[in-house]
Amino acid sequence: MSNTVIAPSILAADFARLAESAAAVEGSADWLHVDVMDYHFVPNLTIGLPVVRSLRKATTLPFDCHLMIADPARWATQYAEAGAYNVTFHAEAATDPAAIAKDLRAAGSRAGLAIDRDTPVEGYLDLLPHFDLLLIMTIKAGFGGQAFIPELLEKVRTARRHVDTGHLELRIEVDGGVAEDTIAACAEAGADTFVAGTAVFGADDPAAAVRRLRAVATS
Repeated sequence: MSNTVIAPSILAADFARLAESAAAVEGSADWLHVDVMDYHFVPNLTIGLPVVRSLRKATTLPFDCHLMIADPARWATQYAEAGAYNVTFHAEAATDPAAIAKDLRAAGSRAGLAIDRDTPVEGYLDLLPHFDLLLIMTIKAGFGGQAFIPELLEKVRTARRHVDTGHLELRIEVDGGVAEDTIAACAEAGADTFVAGTAVFGADDPAAAVRRLRAVATS
């Protein structure tokens, strides 16, 4: 569980060239982070199941689907069935997170729980045994390109202490403003999985950007 995972976010890629963007980081990235927004849970609209199904055929990278949607109980398992390796939904949008996690695992994916900027993590720590990943937003969910908020790393520290004390097999992922100048602080706080959008797909060489992020995080 200690190995570093870098998951470039296609939210920052050229939507007309998603397959090419995925190919650009294949071999350097561990996962491909797919941000699904429904214009209800967050004030933005991105991609959905048809794009995920199509893109799944274009790359061997495992999909890390982040559902920023209002009704994860209805939709989450369909992303698992579409071939996602991990499906993460927001605690704020779910009435029974553990039940959705159980359904995701039954559908063949790993289950992730996301905590948005203004949500305390403490109320969800007891649910973590039901999950494979905890995603802590280091910005406000809904838009790419926001500035990293270092104060939110206190949630990562709290979660890491809980995971280590309970000997849980759980990844802790951070998403939002992760770049070469912020990823070290995320790793020091206890994160082991890193979503990076602009820092990767805004670079001239996305694969090299992934390698640089990994080097900083592991050092």
